[in-house]
Amino acid sequence: MPHEHPPQRPPHPPYAPFRPHRRPPPPPSPGGEYLLPWQSSSPPPPPRWPNPPAAPVPAPGHHSDLRRLRGAYRLLRRASTLTALGYFTLFLLLSGFAPALMTRPVGDGGLTTGLLLGLCQLPVTLAAIAVYEWTAWRTVDPLCAGLRDRARGTDDRAATERRRGTGAGR
Repeated sequence: MPHEHPPQRPPHPPYAPFRPHRRPPPPPSPGGEYLLPWQSSSPPPPPRWPNPPAAPVPAPGHHSDLRRLRGAYRLLRRASTLTALGYFTLFLLLSGFAPALMTRPVGDGGLTTGLLLGLCQLPVTLAAIAVYEWTAWRTVDPLCAGLRDRARGTDDRAATERRRGTGAGR
């Protein structure tokens, strides 16, 4: 007795994805461009780029200016880093090599010299940050501003003096 297969169904019609009705683009106008509904006139012509300078533009500053800026910034970084890390290193060295000094009580309460020096760590670090900001504002920022003005081609002494906080511009 042969084995009978169930009757086969006809295949499904091919899947046709939904495509919204697309409008054909409007016909081109005589100028080659066409106006969209929200446009009232033809678009403006593209901007013209300025001609490149005939001579090469000089460097934004003298090498001595950049050297002075690097030196001022280097001094600023070293002073603030050595202040904060130096105090912490001193605290660690005293804790390790002078325990008698660090356990000596200060005043009538339970405060010791080591605890007092440890509590002073945060104010010393904040003071180092404040001195860094103040020194950067007084030395590094005016050097940067002068280089920036020269790079733009505006060597405006009055603006530099106003930034520095001196001069008759105030």
